[in-house]
Amino acid sequence: MHVILVAAENDRLPNCKVGGVADVIRDVPYALAQLGIKVSVVTPDYGQAALTRNLVADIAVPFRQHLETATLWSVEESNNVTQYVISHSLFSEHHGAIYCNDPHQPFATDANRFAFFSAAVAELIEHELIADIDVVHLHDWHAAVVAVLRQFSPRFKRLKALKTVYTVHNLALQGIRPFNHDFSSLESWFPTLTYDGLSICDPKYPHCFNPMRAAINLSDKVHVVSPNYAKEVMIPSHPELGFFGGEGLESDMQHASHEGRLAGILNGCVYDESASDENLTFADYLALAELHVFQWMAKSSQVLSRFYIAHQRILAWRGEAFNGKLITSVGRLTDQKALILRQPTQSGIVLDDIAKVAEHQGARVVIVGSGDPFLEQLFTEVMARHENVLFLNGYGKALGEQLYPLGDLFLMPSSFEPCGISQMLAMRAGQPCIVHKVGGLSDTVKHNETGYCFEGETLAEQGSQFIAIFELALADLVGDSEKYQQLRQQARMQRFDWSDVAQKYCEQLYR
Repeated sequence: MHVILVAAENDRLPNCKVGGVADVIRDVPYALAQLGIKVSVVTPDYGQAALTRNLVADIAVPFRQHLETATLWSVEESNNVTQYVISHSLFSEHHGAIYCNDPHQPFATDANRFAFFSAAVAELIEHELIADIDVVHLHDWHAAVVAVLRQFSPRFKRLKALKTVYTVHNLALQGIRPFNHDFSSLESWFPTLTYDGLSICDPKYPHCFNPMRAAINLSDKVHVVSPNYAKEVMIPSHPELGFFGGEGLESDMQHASHEGRLAGILNGCVYDESASDENLTFADYLALAELHVFQWMAKSSQVLSRFYIAHQRILAWRGEAFNGKLITSVGRLTDQKALILRQPTQSGIVLDDIAKVAEHQGARVVIVGSGDPFLEQLFTEVMARHENVLFLNGYGKALGEQLYPLGDLFLMPSSFEPCGISQMLAMRAGQPCIVHKVGGLSDTVKHNETGYCFEGETLAEQGSQFIAIFELALADLVGDSEKYQQLRQQARMQRFDWSDVAQKYCEQLYR
């Protein structure tokens, strides 16, 4: 069997990662290869300077009434897995950025880029530039147009004959664009395409094309990245109550489930038993944090308050002994991750309460992340109010990786979480987690067995229950109770192996 994976991100390649999908595309091909499956991985070429490219072929791509030329390159081949990138100026003209921000026209620039990427993938399959493919596995809305071309374009006869699988990693981002009368629209990209608008339109805005809905309806199999999330996506979202389910596509998910096309398979984690970070000290981490803060500072001609306060906090912490407990959190700053943390309380917001409880027990809180400017400012203000909080507002791979073995308690109060990887990494390092009992967090963390879980029927309840569970967990931690030590050991022993995931892919998606 030969499977081609099509995605916007791939952490196997340099500077080709934003979110968790990059981890999946990095790891799952090699787990599949262990089962004897040949795997090809295709992503756009964002112009990464460190990438070594070997020419495969040029691709003629009809797009916007022009014949564009893209180029297919192989960049790595090992263990029955071949990594490819497709080059075109559309992908590399934004200085290596994988995604662009269009505040007035959501997804407009990215939709253009990934529609062209999908068209190029369809062409390379049709012309057998990558030969003998059996399964086309598409990931998120960025690859969804491949399913549209497969269904509606008579040109792609080879593509029509292949089994198509679609994985949803983030249902909140659907790539919605107009059908027509816009430079970034379906009919602008493919003016001669005849399509069934009822199956690919957005449920709320029927004059718009919804790539994610299209791929859900047009693919042979639909995969979401945890069993519990597969149930949640069939329920309407109620954001005012803090529940995020089908995000408008619940009827399509119900239909896919009724037809036996919907599968919930948890993502995996890499376990390297030889790796050890036991020699890393908190002082080492603070030195690393200072280095990153300087690098972030240097990108602006003005010193931003978030970096100035963080640096002052690092200096203060380096100047005093610390034997307390370390509370940690690593992740993108979006409402998915931080909505509960920013709910109002008498102290300010929930994160203020967490800081106060930690301070009372002599614990410190380290948060690593970037994203929404509003949330970045909010977290900066919390850091300014609490001397036991350090907010590192930026991305640094080592900053996250080295915090997992150092921490004593990991916070992941996501409002929704299709799977989640941070909780797996924390558990792998023996750091119990406090998680919101939703999606993949519910499938990976068991309350009072491998960590702590909280719930709540409303946002206010979720916030108050999170604080209450945090107080209980911190009491266990500070007291060094037998319960905490058992949780720590059980968390470390959990295994979410990619080999098991690959086996389920074969059984539930590919065959």
